[in-house]
Amino acid sequence: MGIVETGKKVLEIEARAIQNAILKLDNQFEKAVNILFNTKGRIVITGMGKSGIVGKKITATLTSTGTPSIFLHPSEALHGDIGIINSDDVVLALSTSGETIEVIRLINHIKRIGVKLISMVGTPASTLALESDVFIDCSIEKEACPIGLVPTTSTTLTLAMGDAISIALMQKKGFSEENFRFYHPGGSIGKKLLKVKHLMHHGNELPIVKLDFRMRDVLAVIDKKHFGVAIVVDDRDEIQGIITDGDLRRLMLKEIDFSSTNAEQVMTRNPLSIEENQLAVEALKILEDHLITSLVVKDDKNQVKGLLHLHDLWRTEMI
Repeated sequence: MGIVETGKKVLEIEARAIQNAILKLDNQFEKAVNILFNTKGRIVITGMGKSGIVGKKITATLTSTGTPSIFLHPSEALHGDIGIINSDDVVLALSTSGETIEVIRLINHIKRIGVKLISMVGTPASTLALESDVFIDCSIEKEACPIGLVPTTSTTLTLAMGDAISIALMQKKGFSEENFRFYHPGGSIGKKLLKVKHLMHHGNELPIVKLDFRMRDVLAVIDKKHFGVAIVVDDRDEIQGIITDGDLRRLMLKEIDFSSTNAEQVMTRNPLSIEENQLAVEALKILEDHLITSLVVKDDKNQVKGLLHLHDLWRTEMI
């Protein structure tokens, strides 16, 4: 069998295992999710070998989606680390055979503490499955390797089931994009989820002037607020226009009298704007496409909510 054919065969075997698991998914899965949802403590995940590696990934996924979780190595648990489990926690044990010695030896200690035990096992008749409060069937037809021994299909299915649990919990908790951004403040994910409202300037920081402001007063506002622009509003505080440093330079070249000219005569009407709940990357595109450095943030009544400057995006290292 060629290399490509081998690759396809592995993917087919693992995909079929997940498809079969979909058909087997029942109320045990729901019970497990409800137990995890209702726990007042943490989810303590344990597993040996490849199951342990998968367990660490499930731990990370749960934690990043709002369910506090830790990984406990079963061997280290038997040598003192079991003390990290408290009575408010739930233990989620992973084992393909359901007979992993180190995990089985933990059962009595877990029951003595009095916490719930949920397992994800590949053998429904195993000791771990039978001793668990709830077990999720992760049995497979065969591993994807030629000798049928290397954990491949089994670990893929366990990982996928862990994702299913995590997302079900995420949905049950009403975990939002805003929550996700909070748990991912750094890296590319955090940057992609930043919204305009997280970066914009507002309140007394804003360089706002009225239509009838004399340009001398407009210049004073621009100088004081340090954004290089002034947002022009009417008596109802609706946005009417914007005046930039560039506008001021052009006025000076024309030798316009700043004391007799007002903001309405100078402003650029209907300035480019964005709403506060739009993504910061959308604001960046507008700024770059139009070669401007400031963007007015407005609400649905065309009133000023804030001002976003290109420097605010630079600080996030988005550009």
